[in-house]
Amino acid sequence: MTGLGSTILMPGPRMALTDELVSLSLRPEVDVGPEPHRKPLTEAELEMLAERLFHESAGAPLWIFAYGSLIWKPDFDAVEAQHGATRGWHRSFCLEMTRWRGTRAQPGLMMALDRGGRCNGIVFRLADDDRLGQLRRLIRREVGTMEDAATVRWIPVATAHGLVRALVFWAGPKGERVSRKLPLETVARVLARACGHIGSCAEYLYLTVKHLEERGIRDRNLWRLQQLVAAELVAIHGLNGASGSR
Repeated sequence: MTGLGSTILMPGPRMALTDELVSLSLRPEVDVGPEPHRKPLTEAELEMLAERLFHESAGAPLWIFAYGSLIWKPDFDAVEAQHGATRGWHRSFCLEMTRWRGTRAQPGLMMALDRGGRCNGIVFRLADDDRLGQLRRLIRREVGTMEDAATVRWIPVATAHGLVRALVFWAGPKGERVSRKLPLETVARVLARACGHIGSCAEYLYLTVKHLEERGIRDRNLWRLQQLVAAELVAIHGLNGASGSR
């Protein structure tokens, strides 16, 4: 993807991707479970990872850097939130997904952080109470296998009050499921068509861009991508006009 930056902006034009268009991307799908060749994280492995992160965060506030769904669907108890920016990373729909918001017949793409550029997001400071329990919740939500655990990293995040060390999920994924530097047009075609048992990729994109905009953050790639996905949905469903009217 080109244009790897994101900026803090005043409210601008309305999104082309709308609730109405997103509703057209949704359909019932059956969850067939994990892929046979991917071994789910065991409770013992989850506990081991949670305890490692717990000890690594000892003696300092525990910050989580949110750049996607953790902004609009957090699974932790935050006592503080502020804008943060990290250099050397950018949002990218680069990870093939055959569950959740995709299927084996119609794979989707999941957003991760890929190398290069700059990413503006939100850093949340977690409550010190039950820190280990909150880490367990985050891991259960974000980490499916021990292979996925390699994408959990500590990164420096710049805030208005100085640099913080924050935990981030899905940074620098590797493996056969990763497709880097896909043209935005290719990504848009996938996102407009993929849907799984918890929702569609178009819905995920819509909610992410919407909540970033509400916080005054515009990611240039995602803004262009929502325009392309809206156009794809209009074309797929034979609609006329950006509003999605027939």
